[in-house]
Amino acid sequence: MCIAKIILDKLFRTVYRRFSTMAKPKRYFTNKFQDYQGEEITIPREYLKDQSLNTVKLIIDKQKLSLGDCDGGLYVGVGGISFMLYYLSSKPGFVNERQELLDNGRKYIELALQYAEEPRMRRDPSMQTGLLLGNAGVYATAALLYSSLGQQQLVERMVQMYASAADVCLPLQYLSYGSDELLVGRAGYLCGILLLQKKLKVEVLPAEKIVSICKSVVDSGREYVRQRHLQCNLMYSYYDVEYLGAAHGLSGILQMLLSFPQFIRSSHDIEREVKASVDFMLSLQQPNGNFPSSLDEVATPRPDSEELVHFCHGAPGVVFLMAKAYLVWREEKYLQSCLRCGDLVWEKGLLRKGPGICHGVAGSGYVFLLLYRLTGDKRHLHRALQFAGFLSTQEFQHGARTPDCPYSLYEGLAGTACFLSDLLQPENAEFPLFDVF
Repeated sequence: MCIAKIILDKLFRTVYRRFSTMAKPKRYFTNKFQDYQGEEITIPREYLKDQSLNTVKLIIDKQKLSLGDCDGGLYVGVGGISFMLYYLSSKPGFVNERQELLDNGRKYIELALQYAEEPRMRRDPSMQTGLLLGNAGVYATAALLYSSLGQQQLVERMVQMYASAADVCLPLQYLSYGSDELLVGRAGYLCGILLLQKKLKVEVLPAEKIVSICKSVVDSGREYVRQRHLQCNLMYSYYDVEYLGAAHGLSGILQMLLSFPQFIRSSHDIEREVKASVDFMLSLQQPNGNFPSSLDEVATPRPDSEELVHFCHGAPGVVFLMAKAYLVWREEKYLQSCLRCGDLVWEKGLLRKGPGICHGVAGSGYVFLLLYRLTGDKRHLHRALQFAGFLSTQEFQHGARTPDCPYSLYEGLAGTACFLSDLLQPENAEFPLFDVF
């Protein structure tokens, strides 16, 4: 969600509720698929590979290579297309296409790097630390791509560029509108460190510097609670909205903290506070399995027609936090929360907003791939395959909206290509840039 939309959402929320009794179309297509009945599941590998490569070809044919299309970082800019091309190139099912994928990925990332080096981009702290909407994500993607191309000197330079933003995000309020969320804040910066450490096996930052960034996240959350006299341990806001979801809110921030066990286990008080905050989120899960998108919706829920079942806001994003909590503490309540999220997404996840991973059908499909990896239950693989198949139906192609950035990683088809490719090896599937395993 762009900044202008966030502000408008807050400004007109009261108006939306005033007219909530008016009939409105559903945000999702009715799910007509039969749920899993215990049958043997065959993954249509040839079909999925063809669909993935056809999607890639469409993107490359249609997406211009211009500096104007770099705005939006990995989220909606061409840097995200480069990440998609790198991602597919790393899959065993695309060995024969690997070099072509990487060569195309280089074209997009070199343009994105040129854009990132513009003076105004290098001066803006949100651009320096932003994983999804800033330079940090571009440098991380470039490091991954250059590593695949065997250009080690460029890899080291990109990792250094990423690491150079660490001190920027240490001050508690380094961004006036919210310093901790996933798209431009500290949580995203930490997420990028995880990505580089996992894929490249490198030390991006010394352990003590990572702990300092995590401590800033916790201190920021404590200070916000103290100032607002809230009845919780940690809370954050983004443009004065106390978001709870993965993109801008509490769940995405907590997931990143849980991903650094050396920090969580460094102090009993810290682990206690983080766990209490996860349990606070758990307490907000609604009877249908969803989560409110912001704190003010706890007391005044959205009407059913306005309910958000998206990765960015709602259960399809919070499920990643609950999965991480289950992996860390192995408490059944977190797994049960995940399963309730999955059932909700099965019912309401065929989203009309498009094919993307942030608020589209592919993002819903990734919920099932997460649950499949978490449990091994074939029900979730069945559900993921049904959602993948729906993307090719006439109902979806004629009834879904076209995103503003139709070829991008988070809104458009680049994320869809990642989802389709992950179905070839579902036991290793990863939501782009947001893996919990």
